[in-house]
Amino acid sequence: MSNQKPFYDDFTLILKAELLTALGCTEPICIAYCSAVMRLSLGTEPEKIQVFCSGNLVKNAKGATVPNSGGLKGIAASAILGAVGGDPSKQLELLTAVTPEQIAHTKTLLNNEICEVSLLEHEDDKLQVIVRGTAAGHTAEAELKYTHTYICRVERDGVSYPFVNPGNNASAASSDENSESLYDGLSIRKIIDFVENVDPDKTGLREIIQRQIRCNTAISDEGLHGEWGASVGKIILRRGNSVPIRATAAAAAGSDARMSGCELPVVINSGSGNQGITVTMPVVTYAKELGKSEDDLIRALMLANLVAIHIKASYGRLSAFCGAVSAATGSGAGITWLAGGTYEQICATITNTLGTISGMVCDGAKPSCASKIASAVDTAILAHEMAMAGKLFHSGDGLIKDNIEATIRSVGRMAAEGMVITDQKILELMLE
Repeated sequence: MSNQKPFYDDFTLILKAELLTALGCTEPICIAYCSAVMRLSLGTEPEKIQVFCSGNLVKNAKGATVPNSGGLKGIAASAILGAVGGDPSKQLELLTAVTPEQIAHTKTLLNNEICEVSLLEHEDDKLQVIVRGTAAGHTAEAELKYTHTYICRVERDGVSYPFVNPGNNASAASSDENSESLYDGLSIRKIIDFVENVDPDKTGLREIIQRQIRCNTAISDEGLHGEWGASVGKIILRRGNSVPIRATAAAAAGSDARMSGCELPVVINSGSGNQGITVTMPVVTYAKELGKSEDDLIRALMLANLVAIHIKASYGRLSAFCGAVSAATGSGAGITWLAGGTYEQICATITNTLGTISGMVCDGAKPSCASKIASAVDTAILAHEMAMAGKLFHSGDGLIKDNIEATIRSVGRMAAEGMVITDQKILELMLE
């Protein structure tokens, strides 16, 4: 497109970097991925594994079931299974081909306590893991940080190992020195301009969003029809059949399944499968209810994803601030756009959501995430309905400022700076 604006390429790159396919909760999966890379450089199965994790990674990996593991949970299980049966070329889907024999072997190694897990003494990032393995007199080490797929260092016996990360070209958008300028270019006005004018076919975004719809709908359906977790999504449907109820249930049900070990993949947002589901399913539900075309749905989801990413970028991938809030805010904005909302109404939806539920804390990835998602989506739908009725919270109402970008920065600072002690206390309580 000859008249394409410069930031269109940046926003396209951001979406391609963020909307990755993952099997299972991304925190245990990224540990397994790092461990599989370590095994690759070591050249043999490790006799001993040491895992060093940032506090937030511990918090989010501690209680989630590792996919394709026979129900195993925790960091040690993730690291051992990654080393035993992970295929690092598949990144966040590295455990898709794990065999029953490899699961049984992992359980044996767990019982033999070959894996030692420690907190990083001096973490460089809230998302950071180092996996060290030893065997036959050799030592290998892999380090992952910034994003769930960015392997920044691989060594064998202290010498750099030539590992080529298949995702580095994409994940560079959120991990290298150019990331700050890329993400700083996001704004609600530019996001709306982008989704209304970019060609999703020429950019390759249609295929990515279609995959997000397909994968996230499948796991949502599984959560609604199977017995997973606390069945939050299924229980919400007992309230009735209105579109707000169905939209909330669809998002919660996907998390019900995902947090309890469902082996279906999802397309993530901001490094999180739960956030990917939360961004997607309310918008899909409303698009069907409103009789919208596939093109409208594709563009609404581009908007929802970018709004969620924009908010999340203001405070970081892992923190004490529940990511379901930023994801649900994105889905609310997407619903408002589908309903013909103006720029002002989309901003009002975001303002109303953030002004209501920004205090919800993250105490790790586990089955109760589904109920937090339900609360966030319910709030975002109310925020949408208020915006369409011309109602919104105003500057001076708590964290709300006089424009949408200032409000997002305000909430981001509260999450990134104000909740540091909260984050530390949550981790301390979880490790008691």
